[in-house]
Amino acid sequence: MADDIASETVADIAQNSAGSAIKSFISGGFGGVCAILVGHPFDLIKTRLQTAPPGTYKGAFDVIGKTVKADGIKGLYRGMGPPLIGVTPIFALSFFSYDLGKQIVYGLTPERKDPALTLGELAFAGFFSAVPTTLVAGPAERVKVLLQLQGQQAGGPQYSGPGDVVRQLYREGGLRSIFKGTGATLARDGPGSAAYFMAYEVAKKALTPKDANPDEVNLLNVITAGGLAGMAMWTFAIPPDVIKSRYQGAPEGTYKGFIDCARRTVAADGVGALFKGFGPAMARAFPANAAVFVGVELSNSFLNKLF
Repeated sequence: MADDIASETVADIAQNSAGSAIKSFISGGFGGVCAILVGHPFDLIKTRLQTAPPGTYKGAFDVIGKTVKADGIKGLYRGMGPPLIGVTPIFALSFFSYDLGKQIVYGLTPERKDPALTLGELAFAGFFSAVPTTLVAGPAERVKVLLQLQGQQAGGPQYSGPGDVVRQLYREGGLRSIFKGTGATLARDGPGSAAYFMAYEVAKKALTPKDANPDEVNLLNVITAGGLAGMAMWTFAIPPDVIKSRYQGAPEGTYKGFIDCARRTVAADGVGALFKGFGPAMARAFPANAAVFVGVELSNSFLNKLF
């Protein structure tokens, strides 16, 4: 991270880039598993609030009550299979790509004297991390949303699980149907990831004393910085996330595309509709992303000791 590399030279960073990327990939995957286990119920509540017809729910607690009444506690974990299965490549690729984004910055600025990245450079690396990640996250989000929504539909579940969702989508519309909303996912994750990584780096640096041992993980600092990073991300990501969820969860032909979905959502429900699920998203953001970075930092520390 930026504050951890202040004593390194740009040449040192370039030489160690391959090992750093591999460690980022492994630790990112582990951090992602931690995030899903902590945050999935919040995500389900957010998605149902975003996509349900007006008047279906009075708020987040009403979603919880109706979900538990209908399906029991396990209902809060509907749709967890796809993100849990896909979380390792998604988060691993995100942290790997973030590391790669930083290496691109160093490659474009070979004459720099200070290896610490500026806020703009951190934002670039964060946005870059979302580009390859979206190729995995887009289809996973599509499957997750459909599984999350079927618990509130009449007539019983339409899908028996993630594999059944993929089979039915492919039968109905081929790969295009499976990847529906991938561009919308990038519209959410690009700005969100820029804010995410930038906020974490800044918060962690501010919380870490200058004389602290860089090899020691201060869990309180990591939890605080990770939680704040998650909140920063969702501050930017929630409006495109609303549109993404509606677009991915709607039957084929409902919308012409992401922009049409956004236009019709605002026309029908007002600008406030773009912030549906903001409360659950923020409630999830702190604990889930604190878990991400605790997992990342602890696994990184373990890998550094091994290699």
